[in-house]
Amino acid sequence: MIKKFKATIILGAIIIVAAGFMLKPSGFAVGSKAPELAFKSPDGKEIKLSSLKGQVVLIDFWASWCGPCRRENPAVVNAYKKYKDKKFVNGKGFTVFSYSLDKDVNRWKAAIKKDNLTWTYHVSDLKGWASEGSKLYGVNSIPMNYLIDGKGTILAKNLRGAALDAALEKHVKK
Repeated sequence: MIKKFKATIILGAIIIVAAGFMLKPSGFAVGSKAPELAFKSPDGKEIKLSSLKGQVVLIDFWASWCGPCRRENPAVVNAYKKYKDKKFVNGKGFTVFSYSLDKDVNRWKAAIKKDNLTWTYHVSDLKGWASEGSKLYGVNSIPMNYLIDGKGTILAKNLRGAALDAALEKHVKK
């Protein structure tokens, strides 16, 4: 009887701890500094997030094999076209820093072309879910994104469709 009781208590403690990990919010909080990302483009050139300082940037975690990511890409493309030349309260211009969780460079390149992801900043370490960038940002599902200002401060995260447009509009210099 006591052994059953102890086993129940231990099992309950394990469930509580596991639930705590599952409910833990991923990534960094709004208002914190975005950590540096420095990874290779599809052509093998290293691109650093810090090279975009001064611009409003959407750090977009995605993959060619991710259906929801591919369905979200038109909204990101539209936001890029609409806001790339705007002036913001804390940034001049808007761009996208795409971080791919792909493993196959050819599929990644094909998706960039097919989805018309015309911005310059595409990076990956081609490690899929084991990628260093997704670990650093606590990304446990995609699509996931972070909107940062020209100083590298996170303004918002996990923006989709109209929410991305609204967040950008909110920071446009009037």
